[in-house]
Amino acid sequence: MDKLINDFSFGLFFWQTILFIGLLLLLRKFAWKPILSAISEREEGIKNALEEAKNARKEMQNLKADNERILKEARNQREELLKEARQMRDKMIEEAKGEAQTEADKLIAKAKVSIETEKNAAISDLKSQVADLSVDIAEKLLKEQLASKDNQVQLIEKMLKDVKLN
Repeated sequence: MDKLINDFSFGLFFWQTILFIGLLLLLRKFAWKPILSAISEREEGIKNALEEAKNARKEMQNLKADNERILKEARNQREELLKEARQMRDKMIEEAKGEAQTEADKLIAKAKVSIETEKNAAISDLKSQVADLSVDIAEKLLKEQLASKDNQVQLIEKMLKDVKLN
């Protein structure tokens, strides 16, 4: 440090100061303005990019909210369609059950009528057969009892006794 103070020259100092000031003026005129303008442009670009990113973020949030709303609406519509389909299915099942019950009731009624008709026909046929058998049995009995003349007379007397005159 002592050497620097001993070798100090005012002329050299003066020229160095003038060159330094001149260099500063040249830098200010040719370098500082482009550097500062580039920095301000870059700063403006960063601000714009940040603003665009903020806008993009907001738009993404809006799109996300819209997507969620659309999904919710779609789910609601799907649920409504499923509900309507279930109701239609239940209605169709009930109608089919009703039709089947009606048809079954008709078949049962027809079967009852048919059974009653067949029952009456069977009873009538049975009565007819019983009557025929009764007549045949009575005929055979009468033939046997009336085979002799004494039996005929006894039967007539018995019948006459049973008959009461008013």
